[in-house]
Amino acid sequence: MKKLAVLTSGGDSPGMNAALRAITKLAASKGLQVFGALEGYEGLMDGTFRELTKVLADGSVTVDVEVDAAGGQGGTIIGSARSLRFREAEGRAQANMQMVKHGLEGLIVIGGNGSLTGAHVFSGESGLPVIGIPGSIDNDIGCTALALGVDTALNTIVQACDHISDTARAHRRAFVVEVMGRDCGYLAMASAIALAADAVLIREQGKSEEQLIADLSSVIRNGYARGKRRILVIKAEGVQVPCTRLVRLTEEAMRADMPSVEIRATVLGHVVRGGNPSYQDRAIAGRLGFAAVGSLLRGHSDAMVAWLPPVQGGMPTEDSSVQLFSLDRVLQETAAVIDGSSPVTKRRLALMEKASGVLAL
Repeated sequence: MKKLAVLTSGGDSPGMNAALRAITKLAASKGLQVFGALEGYEGLMDGTFRELTKVLADGSVTVDVEVDAAGGQGGTIIGSARSLRFREAEGRAQANMQMVKHGLEGLIVIGGNGSLTGAHVFSGESGLPVIGIPGSIDNDIGCTALALGVDTALNTIVQACDHISDTARAHRRAFVVEVMGRDCGYLAMASAIALAADAVLIREQGKSEEQLIADLSSVIRNGYARGKRRILVIKAEGVQVPCTRLVRLTEEAMRADMPSVEIRATVLGHVVRGGNPSYQDRAIAGRLGFAAVGSLLRGHSDAMVAWLPPVQGGMPTEDSSVQLFSLDRVLQETAAVIDGSSPVTKRRLALMEKASGVLAL
């Protein structure tokens, strides 16, 4: 193998650039050239590549200085997008043609569920070696304890809620803070524990609008009865009731006995997705990137490198903390995480249920 391609696809996450740097450094040390497909699968189909390495006069390969510097930046320097074209066989055939045309002998895909699904299908159809790296702040990818961006997103949420808590205590107010997590409430659960929030609302609880209002009202009443000045509730975006509607309806429900109650809604939104990657995200990105290149060079394909996997059945890599799982297995586990049937999801919910009484104190 002399040339390989890498792309970042779907929602960006802090740590993608750190993974690109690690991939490029290890590949260059082995004499491989690395090309980044711009805007994810779109660039792969259009043949728009950015060379992430440079070939020196003596024939050796080195890392482009911008790639080296970008490792500590959020986002992704080669761009990311969700591609409808790549879902069609014609689009994937076009991508295969571009890989062959440019002499690219392997592909590393960094992204979430949709991106890894595309990698799995493309690997089967093209016969080219493909390795995935999990990148999703929602932490909704199967077979891996953490995906790129999760730790940074949690740090951002904690910092934002610390600021909110300062003003909440000053005015004796309740806040409902919505964080990302459309299909998986991990960010809400983990940040609620770290912040000692009064409650957490996630899609996996399966509560109706009426139940949510009743629970939120009870948490606020009990908190103020204990003398609290700050009530903090973390809500995942996957809860279908919009944050502002939930706050408005809860205030209306509490007016009879607490006419002066003040509840504020704050939606952190894409603030959670950005920012320079934390130490942990940089370290994990580096180790997954190294394992991904090593897996390609050893002839593996249609697989994903996973960090401290919470399930059995992975293949070992040079790194004892990283294992290799078939993409088929990863996608099955991901579906189970999202629909709640995964033991991982069940363990998370059980722990949150046990902690709910403690959080409200």
